[in-house]
Amino acid sequence: MKSLLAFNLVVLALYGSATQARDTQSWIRINQLGYLQKSVKVAVFVSKDAKLLSQFELCDAQTNRVVFTSERVRNYGPYAAFRASARLDFSGFQKPGQYYLRAGTVQSPNFRIANDVYDGTADFALKYMRQQRSNYNPFLKDTCHRDDGFIVYHPDPAKDSTRIDASGGWHDASDYLQYLPTSANAVYQMLFAYQQNPGSFGDGHDKWGNPGANGIADVLDEAKWGLDWLLKMNPAKGELYNQIADDRDHAGMRLPTLDTVRYGPARLGFARPVYFVTGQPQGAFTYKNRTKGVASTAGKFASAFALGSRILQKYDPDYARKLVQKAVDAYAFGRQFPGATQTAPGRAPYFYEEDNDADDMELAAAELHRINGSNTLLQQAIAYARAEPTTPWMGADTARHYQWYPFVNMGHLVLAAGKTEASREARTFLRLGIEKVVKRGAGNPFLNGVPFIWCSNNLTVNLLTQMHQYRKLTSDRQFEQAEASLRDWLFGCNPWGTSMVVGLPKAGISPRDPHSAFTHLYNYPIDGGLVDGPVYGSIWKSLLGITLYSPDEFAEFQSNVAVYHDDYGDYSTNEPTMDGTACLSYILSALQQEGAGNQ
Repeated sequence: MKSLLAFNLVVLALYGSATQARDTQSWIRINQLGYLQKSVKVAVFVSKDAKLLSQFELCDAQTNRVVFTSERVRNYGPYAAFRASARLDFSGFQKPGQYYLRAGTVQSPNFRIANDVYDGTADFALKYMRQQRSNYNPFLKDTCHRDDGFIVYHPDPAKDSTRIDASGGWHDASDYLQYLPTSANAVYQMLFAYQQNPGSFGDGHDKWGNPGANGIADVLDEAKWGLDWLLKMNPAKGELYNQIADDRDHAGMRLPTLDTVRYGPARLGFARPVYFVTGQPQGAFTYKNRTKGVASTAGKFASAFALGSRILQKYDPDYARKLVQKAVDAYAFGRQFPGATQTAPGRAPYFYEEDNDADDMELAAAELHRINGSNTLLQQAIAYARAEPTTPWMGADTARHYQWYPFVNMGHLVLAAGKTEASREARTFLRLGIEKVVKRGAGNPFLNGVPFIWCSNNLTVNLLTQMHQYRKLTSDRQFEQAEASLRDWLFGCNPWGTSMVVGLPKAGISPRDPHSAFTHLYNYPIDGGLVDGPVYGSIWKSLLGITLYSPDEFAEFQSNVAVYHDDYGDYSTNEPTMDGTACLSYILSALQQEGAGNQ
């Protein structure tokens, strides 16, 4: 259990020494990682009092001397738990160093301005990915779930309940379920991040995730770990599997290596069910999903295989050729059976409620087109893009759990990277989606237009990918302020003043009591994990089984607008997710590359 006293001491240390009594009803929220020298730099002032600001100061943290004074203040009034709020823009100051902001008697934590503030952060997130590995787990130096699994829902009764080797991959979150949709997306996201920013990734681990260079970037080792599992989940043409286990897994916290949950008769040992993709509703008990096809899953297989084949070609040509054929077959299967496959619930009504498949098939077609140049595939990709020009959660107030997944349409990004009419159309789609979210967030001081639904941080990270890529592809900087705000939100410029990535930055405020057996039972760090993030107060109050285990250190910042707890008992806001963490790969690697380019 964490120590509230220790937490408060950290906060006091971060605020540094003050020459006068500090205002305890007001705060200045900043990006604790810091700011690139030429980037947008905006902090947010929030207060329990109805205050209006007109100016602020930037002070050298070593000398306490004022080095910059600005009147670039925009007051926003009440927001969430606060009666007053304002944006403090110091973008014009670019000198590297360590600083803090001051507005009257309110002082921010210390932060850096430098072009290396994001260096190593993309590799840092991989710590959590390695810790999530199933079969061999390099963090625990032990194996788990090697008996996976036995087939369920196979259309041939003779094969139902028979064994299949589905070991490997990653556990989805702090439970030990494994899902194809999130895993395939994670593979693609890491491959894409490396493709765009290879210089941001190092080589400190081997293919098993153990320390030691092997001549391959760690992010590619991690992506291949996922690809190997995807191949097991697609052993033959037309034979696809969508998940391992179900919520019978939720039988108490334990390490994956100590998992003794049984799903079948004794003859199956600790093997877990592996769900065959049927295109029809599934569910082990009372609750059923609303599956209507296979294209969402087939498209995810195909896009991960296709991009994997291109990037891994120079390391293993035979493996790459195998991936190409798998991609072709999976895409054809999706064309044959359109519609979305949802994950299967167990005893509780919670599952990934994915409703869309056009984005998955667009990405698959676009990636295959890059391999063989087929005009037919290009036209199919364009048709899918037009079917879903903007991801439906963008601009919306709410959505069901993982209803519109992945949270960013990577197919638009692939199509947009060119000079054709299709590329221009795709860039328009990217802009329209961004505009919807920016418009929704324009009235609050954090410029955050992301709906606070379950896994809101995943939406934020994916929108950042879209915004950064759009800016890179078009040189259109009109959304730069909103992009910077979402970037900073993840690292402390939010109502709670906390980073949303465990252990990042090391000296800052970040989740210390996440919903994880690793931390809760054994005090093992789960560095790099992106937690779910804030939810609407109405959602938090409605979820089953949430109990706070410690006094809420963020109590004065909670509101109906958004709730976040750094507490093991809050699985809705403080549980890291594997796919959300993998999606960090692009924006962190891009920001590192951006910093290097400014030097």
